[in-house]
Amino acid sequence: MSDSLTYQETGAPSRAATHTLFAQTMGYVAVTAGLFALGAYLGRHLTGGVGIVAFIAAFACLIGMRYATRRSDQLAVWLLGAFGLLIGLAVAPTVAYYGSMDPRALWEAGGATALFIAGLGAAGYATRRDLSGIARLSFWALLALIVFGIVLIFVNIPGAGQVYSVLGLVIFAGFTLFDFQRLRTSQDIRSAPLLAASIFLDILNVFLFFLEIFSGSQER
Repeated sequence: MSDSLTYQETGAPSRAATHTLFAQTMGYVAVTAGLFALGAYLGRHLTGGVGIVAFIAAFACLIGMRYATRRSDQLAVWLLGAFGLLIGLAVAPTVAYYGSMDPRALWEAGGATALFIAGLGAAGYATRRDLSGIARLSFWALLALIVFGIVLIFVNIPGAGQVYSVLGLVIFAGFTLFDFQRLRTSQDIRSAPLLAASIFLDILNVFLFFLEIFSGSQER
């Protein structure tokens, strides 16, 4: 093999290429998480309206990444960084609210998220079973959860917030399994920024669901 990104004739990624993609993707995840933390800190005093604007801009960066990946790897990485910073600004008011109400919930949610992602990520990376069916099921379940969340805006159901968060964790367990399997089976090093964005979104959503669960348990 001429380099670490050379693939076997069978079309399966070589061990060296898989390790390179894993290292690069997780490096991007770490940098994105760091920029998210920076955005959350800088935006801790922002209003909800500014957060919405930042969320829309972050979503635009995600869309831009899909096109940039085909043309410029460097641009895709810059957009990933901008996404991390902007989503940090968008979520900052929520994190600041929970932090002011119960700082311990932030640490508990962070620890639970680390264990959740590490366990399911390792399982998804190791399994040889095709998880694309789980990904499709998780997608439709997520749409149903979004509809359920909209209903909760208008209807007060006791304990619905905790149920919503538990269901969200189940759904993102499926996404986490699938995304880490893609990290093992992908043959394109250029997919690293998009894989990093997907894994980071898994981490972020899991963290927010745990945050709701732990803050709710402290209130009781």
